Order: sequence, then C-alpha cells, then structure tokens
Amino acid sequence: MSATGDDGYIENRTFDEIQVGDQACLEKRLTMDDIKLFAIMSGDINPAHVDDDFARSSRFQEVIAHGMWGGALISTVLGTQLPGPGTIYLGQTLSFHAPVNLGDVLKVCVRVTAKDEAKKQLDLECRCENQKGKAVIEGQAQVLAPTEKIRRPRTVMPEFRLAERGRLHEILTAADHPDPIAMAVVHPVDRESLLGAVAATEHGLIKPLLVGPAGKIQAAADAAEVDIRDFEVIDTPHSHAAAEKAVALVREGRAASLMKGALHTDELMREVFKRESGLRTERCISHVMAFDVPTYPRPLFITDAAINIYPTLAHKRDIVQNVIELAHALGNTDPKVAILSAVETINPKITSTLDAAALCKMAERGQITGGTLDGPLAFDNAVSEAAAEAKHIVSSVAGRADILVAPDLEAANMLMKQLTYLADATGAGIVLGARVPIVLTSRADEAITRMASCALALLLADYQQRHGAARKKES
Repeated sequence: MSATGDDGYIENRTFDEIQVGDQACLEKRLTMDDIKLFAIMSGDINPAHVDDDFARSSRFQEVIAHGMWGGALISTVLGTQLPGPGTIYLGQTLSFHAPVNLGDVLKVCVRVTAKDEAKKQLDLECRCENQKGKAVIEGQAQVLAPTEKIRRPRTVMPEFRLAERGRLHEILTAADHPDPIAMAVVHPVDRESLLGAVAATEHGLIKPLLVGPAGKIQAAADAAEVDIRDFEVIDTPHSHAAAEKAVALVREGRAASLMKGALHTDELMREVFKRESGLRTERCISHVMAFDVPTYPRPLFITDAAINIYPTLAHKRDIVQNVIELAHALGNTDPKVAILSAVETINPKITSTLDAAALCKMAERGQITGGTLDGPLAFDNAVSEAAAEAKHIVSSVAGRADILVAPDLEAANMLMKQLTYLADATGAGIVLGARVPIVLTSRADEAITRMASCALALLLADYQQRHGAARKKES
C-alpha cells in the first residue's frame, strides 16, 4: 500500500495499522543530475562519481552513484510511505553488493519484520534491486512508528536546473603555465580599469605598462587603495595620446598586447586600424566573447559583437578563422562552428543563409581550416540537440556548437546581452586578427571577467608564438 495517492495528499500508517509482512516500494531511475545534486548536497566529490575520465579507468569503467544515494531512497520510503509522516529513524544497517550505474532503475522496498508493542518500534528489511532483479543494497532499519494519523497536502517542490559554472576559471587555470605577457594598459585612470590590471598582474597573467596621465593614474590607484609603485607608468597628456603611445609600444616590441582602460573603444581601435600602426595583418580584425553559460555544457564563443557592423562574406571568413585560432589556443583542436541565421535552410531573400552556405563550402575547399562548420543554423538548432533532432538536422555541429558566428554586430550584441542578463552568463572579450591580442573591457565587468580576458590574450599570444602564427602586415 502506498501512503501517497493521486489526491494531492500524503498520509501515514500508524503503528496499529501496520502488520508484520507489510511492505512499500518505489522505483527511481539514476540520472546524472541525481549524482550531481547528491554531490552538491553532501560535498562528496569522489571522482568515481563525478569525473568521467577517472571513472573510465576505475574497476567499474563508468560513473556510478554514491552508495548513500540508495540509502537516501530507503529513507524516502520510510518517511513518505511506510510508516510515513511522523516516523522517527532509530537505526540503519546497509550492505552494498553492486554499483548503481547511470540509467539503472532501482526498485527500493521496505518490509516489516517485527513489531515492539511497548516501544511502538518496527524492524524493517530493506532492499534495493536494479532492473535485472539483482540486489545492490540490503539492510535493516529500526524506526519509531507514528501512533496518530497524519494526512497533509503534498508539498510541491520547486523545479531546479543545475547551473554549471567555472568556464572562465578554466581559462585562468589554462593560463597558469605561460610566462606573463607584457601588456600596455591604455588610459587606466578609473578604479575599475586599474583594478583589472592589478588583479591580472597578481595572478601572473600580465606585466603591465600603464599608459596615460600619470597624475590621474596615481589618483585612481589612491582611490582604489592599490600600490602601483612597482608598475611602469608611461605619462601621456590625454587618452588619445595614450592610445597612440600604447600602439607605438607594440610596434617597438615593448608590449605584446593591449588592454583598454577608461577610454572609448573607438578611440583605441582608431589607432590600431591606422596603416602606420604596424598592428594590421592580412586578416580582418574581429571581436569574440568567450562565455560561461550555466545551462550550456561547454565554453561558448560568440563573434562579432563589437567591431564589424555588417561584415561581408570575406570579412566573415576572417572572423571565423580568427575565432578558430583562439579555440585552438584554448586546447580545442576541432571546434564546432555554427553559422547563425533566422532559419536553418537556405533562403535567397535572407543574405545570412547564403553567406552561411558559402562559408561551409569555403571550409570544404580549404579556405577556412581547423574547425568543423555548419550553417545556416537557427540559434536553437545550434545549441540544442533536441531542437536539431526535432527538425531532422543531421550535423556534427547542430546542438553541440562551440562557436556561434552571428550574421552581424546587432545580432551578436543582442545575443550576448540576452545570455548575460537572462541566462546568468559571464564572458571574457578579446579582439583578434591584429598582430597582438587586444583586451576590451567594460566598466561593468567583474574582476573574473577582466582576468579571464587577460588570460585569453596570454594564451593566444603564447599559441601564436609556439606555432609561428605571425602574419604579414598589410602594405
């Protein structure tokens, strides 16, 4: 008999109602969410339960449930069915006979074996068996049974969604080994930009050159209560001169990267785009955001939301190649690139679908290398395997994209901000395609975002140096 019916109530069975031999059962399939939630609740992050790579090398060859997950299900039966609400646990013994694997369906049963009238105590036999009928857990429980009838409305528990975090921290971890990069920080005359440079320095990511009005930089340091005595400060009269000087430092070989401080992006990029800057290459300069989206199982790169307003097909080819190179620098040797549009079919009236088809053909002919491209793909088909399957899209990219290439700046910018404000995503931004990486920061950026952006610059510069990726300057 179950103490929980379909009427929305939960009801117990009192000591007097229970007879020796009575039993109650439930069935539960083990999912990865069950394992993760149990690990979060208990703090038990034994790699046998949460680390696929480790689990494959263990005696069981795959991730298994925590042993006490099955014990918790026994407690569920005792507390909700037999005897139900009002039950007081006195003791429990458990023997574990076999692992519970992902997808296993446990049948969890308790059976009354003895009653103590004087103490109102029950002894119960407990057994968990898998879908093959094999006992995985057995034991004995002792409880005090309720003596009064309890019938209560069933509590409706909130729905949950596991929010995976840590992608930006993974970027920082990946940047632990290369030597710090010399970075010209342009016009860091406010608290936020200066703190970003200091934090990145403390984490061994950069060796900063602070370029701007020395008095204002020191005032910002005083306001932020940070010591910059060991930092090199290169005095300039104003922000425009700071941008010009920072670019010159790169041209002279003193800086291997740039970071925007308290000046407008256009003011810095105007200097970068000048032919005489020495920073132009044969590729189009583009921007990419590396996003940590809690509901997505991998880092997500989105391009271009800051530089190219309405990119041509030739621009898009470079934008894709730039971000593929960044993915390689982070260890992804074959990133999956989704070329986004409003639909997943080619429509001559929608230019982005034609561009997507052309880019995929360019990849087939070797004009884009290092990644797997597919498109056009609508956003849902790019990030959701279920959506792709529903539309019968057969693709190694659909539903598993590492990179999203938006049709234009407007679409990319809106997508980024939607993820940030509606999906609790955090991202680190960087400009690619120039001779050196360029970090673009915002006053709203958190410290982790600023540091992760510097880490991206460090990793890309290290990758380019190791792989001889220096490109020809534009004449």
